[in-house]
Amino acid sequence: MAIEYSKKRNEPDPAPSGGAGGGVSLSKVTLTKAAPKVSLTKSGGAGGTVKVHLAWDARPAQAPSGGGGFLAKLKQAATGASGGIDLDLGALYEFTDGSKGVVQALGNAFRDRGPGEPLVWLDGDDRTGGGGENLYVDLRDPARLKRVLVFAFIYEGVPNWAAADGVVTLKPASGPEIEVRLDEHDDRSPMCAIAQIVSDGREVSVQREVRYVQGGQQALDEAYGWGMRWQTGRK
Repeated sequence: MAIEYSKKRNEPDPAPSGGAGGGVSLSKVTLTKAAPKVSLTKSGGAGGTVKVHLAWDARPAQAPSGGGGFLAKLKQAATGASGGIDLDLGALYEFTDGSKGVVQALGNAFRDRGPGEPLVWLDGDDRTGGGGENLYVDLRDPARLKRVLVFAFIYEGVPNWAAADGVVTLKPASGPEIEVRLDEHDDRSPMCAIAQIVSDGREVSVQREVRYVQGGQQALDEAYGWGMRWQTGRK
């Protein structure tokens, strides 16, 4: 498991805490292909609300165009390569009562469709990339939750995941933050499944995905077996 330590240079080792961490203060866990899963229950982050933050570079620096001439600039304009990248954060959710759906800015579906207070909701739509987007998952009662699939979708701009340099940080109510970097790229695909939050009623875990899907939300649904009916939505 890739871990960043909060200990500074020349700082003495902390006193042993008697916990599973052996006295090491953990500030962040980075999920990778080699270590793709972490238990929120075991790390103390299964209660309360998890904040899922997506950050990206909306306007990456363009390569110098010197020598490219008029035709190169015309091609760039035609493909939209000089435009900004608008990523949308969203999630497919499934609860233990059988209800399922999507939370996303598209179609103004900013919260789940369950009664009462939401278990999964989005706080807004950032079209600039300046502040990123935030999704929230309520884990106060893990027995109600089956799975939440966090995804990012390129709503505007040519798919260029490397230039967008996206990173998702999950911030539990307690315990270390969990980072998933979009460090694999497939520019044929506007959709990326980033991570799943899964509960079996006793343990809640986070599983890295970083799986690109050639298509929209319906294609993502089919790839993960959600089984919903889809129609075109607009922001």
